[in-house]
Amino acid sequence: MDSTLYKHVNNFAVHTAWAHGAMKVLAVDGVGLFGLLVLAGWWVARSQPDAPRAVAAAVWAAVGTLVAVGLNQLIVRAVARPRPYATLHGVEVLVARSADYSFPSDHAVTAGAAAAGLWIIAHYGGRTPRALAVAGTVLALVVAFARVYVGAHYPGDVTAGLLIGAAIAVVGWLALRRVLVALVGRIAERRPLRQLVHAGAPGGR
Repeated sequence: MDSTLYKHVNNFAVHTAWAHGAMKVLAVDGVGLFGLLVLAGWWVARSQPDAPRAVAAAVWAAVGTLVAVGLNQLIVRAVARPRPYATLHGVEVLVARSADYSFPSDHAVTAGAAAAGLWIIAHYGGRTPRALAVAGTVLALVVAFARVYVGAHYPGDVTAGLLIGAAIAVVGWLALRRVLVALVGRIAERRPLRQLVHAGAPGGR
């Protein structure tokens, strides 16, 4: 089933040469856009009524994504699934071939964790954080599809990656939110750092 879907997407890629440039950029560098979205999420979180929790969520959106990618490496090594182009013949591969394993996709894990983190921020915010979360979700799906489109992963690799990344982000937040909110609260008490938590807060001594 996974191989069949992969071949269908690969055949679609063969017949859409006009999209190769954009899809290669999204597949390789698209995850970098999540850094900008999370940074924007933190910036907006500072203006929310419950700023300490919103900012703590923004901190976790960044840290949780790194944690998710780190934990994913353990899964990748345990499963040890070869890349599709290592076992399937005559497929189109638009990016440099990698020697590492395929399942789950690191890019998809990053996308899933960051998108979930943006939704956690949105839980404590208004329209703008929700708009960022929607943008992050769309970007996550596009990046995941692009990884299959360029021939780097099976559909199952990216689907699992999105789910695993999102699950780690949500479970981690539920487990650590009290600690993170307390830490952000302490930062807010220090006048030189107060602007990191509250927009428009006075700095200095």
